[in-house]
Amino acid sequence: MADDGFDFSPGAQVPLQGSAGQTAATQALASAAYRDSPVTEILNANSEWHKSAVKPGKLSLLEPNLGEAFSRAVQVRMLGGARKALIQSFGTEPQTVVEHCLAATRIRKERDTRLTGVMALFGLLFLPGLLIWLAVFQLRRTIAGSKDKRAGALGTAALLAVGGLVLLVLVKLPFDGFWAIYLRAMLVAPVVGWLLAKRITESTAKDMRARWEALLSGGGVGAKIPEAVPRDPNESAAEQLRQSLAKLTAEQYSNSVFYAGPKGILGMGTRWGSWQLAEELVPREAGKEIHGFRSWDVVRAIHDQLRMLERGPLHTGGFPKPSVRHWVVAPIGENADEVSRPGGQDVDAFQIKGHEIQRICNEQQFGAGNRHYLGVQFTLWDGQLVITMLITVTVLHETLRIEVTGHALGPVHSLFTTKPKPKTVTVSKPVRFWETVDKQQPLVDANEVVRLAVRAPFTWFPPVLDYFGGKIVLPEPFGLRHAWAEKPWRHRFMADDAMRAATPVLRVVHAAAIRVLDDHGVDTDRFSNRSLVLSGLVQDAAPRKADVYDA
Repeated sequence: MADDGFDFSPGAQVPLQGSAGQTAATQALASAAYRDSPVTEILNANSEWHKSAVKPGKLSLLEPNLGEAFSRAVQVRMLGGARKALIQSFGTEPQTVVEHCLAATRIRKERDTRLTGVMALFGLLFLPGLLIWLAVFQLRRTIAGSKDKRAGALGTAALLAVGGLVLLVLVKLPFDGFWAIYLRAMLVAPVVGWLLAKRITESTAKDMRARWEALLSGGGVGAKIPEAVPRDPNESAAEQLRQSLAKLTAEQYSNSVFYAGPKGILGMGTRWGSWQLAEELVPREAGKEIHGFRSWDVVRAIHDQLRMLERGPLHTGGFPKPSVRHWVVAPIGENADEVSRPGGQDVDAFQIKGHEIQRICNEQQFGAGNRHYLGVQFTLWDGQLVITMLITVTVLHETLRIEVTGHALGPVHSLFTTKPKPKTVTVSKPVRFWETVDKQQPLVDANEVVRLAVRAPFTWFPPVLDYFGGKIVLPEPFGLRHAWAEKPWRHRFMADDAMRAATPVLRVVHAAAIRVLDDHGVDTDRFSNRSLVLSGLVQDAAPRKADVYDA
């Protein structure tokens, strides 16, 4: 594997691209770590190609909310020692998202430490009473979603019955002495513990919602993860976490991607348009031969011209600075559940070396093997839109083919951009009953306090919580960005940006290629004529399912 020999020392740094303009998508995904909504809401973000799942647990009292399940799933998938290869998250910084998941988990652990103390003092010492209360709350949660009104009434009646039993025990008992005192205490102590737990959970809920709000409002709330900073050479856990984060960032900037048939290039989106220029290589002068050249010579000239896209004759804004990179594209099955990155001597820190890229460009144009693509990528709308134009040059016999394809990755699902709503209920005024007022509700209700208190002792045993409470099953092959991306065509300006980028890129590619052909003694009349035809056709660009071949 490519990561087996990865060097995490300061001397072997991978030159990373700037992350400017990628904050909106990153912070939207990071905000999921702080959410307190039901875990099943993640199912609303499923796309046509990528579907998350929620694996139910055995006890509803131990089920996680969205923030807890999301943080746990992302940490295990992206930092786990035995994790599979990841898909790049273009338009986002996945390390930032993972750091917020770690920070949210740390905040919850601090809360759970205090809740565990409350459970030990007011629950474990009075275990029979605690079990009675928990049985009632479990019964309420089990039948809370029932459509049968009699079932819902049964849960409420059970809770009232236990409350009546508590009052009866406090007033009159058939015996006295120590057991009378203990019997009273075991039914009352869990209620006292619940009141303390409510104060603890309320303060944490306010902190988590403030972070959720700040991320989506563009605030600079940072993720504090001191556990990722080794304090001494013997602190192996912190060092391993630091290396896992460094490995994650290095893999994010890998120059190998995967083409999954109709799903398109994973991380870049489906192919919505394709324009091909394919003409015969004929000498410009009769009786003379063409000066020899290879595909890489054409690609290199196109690369140099694409880097000038941000410059134009008029000062009208125009293109931002694009990212122009060479990509090695590997084919995988449409329904493949994992990918494998190339390894060996030609790979260094997930980066395929330049000489190997050049060899693939020149030699692997037909038959089995990976292919070379030159890509120009625009990250727009604060990372919410990623436009990628890919160029491949092939020479078969006497035909030169230059293919330009357009890929577009839309914004993250609106679930991740939803800000927290205050918990209020509209009620009538007591005197002026025809008027209403919004009454503030507590952030954490009675059932939620019980759920958090019961989960707290199991926080240090995450696999136990996953089994009994349930978890999120992430779509594979997994990448943070493309897993929850919507189509850009539903947004008018995003769709316009994607289609406007095609024409100038196509013209720059053709102009650079024709210039190389002219320098090597090729008759470029046919290429120029075909380029003019494509230049006219591309002005009628419209999003299509090019990879399905049904346009």
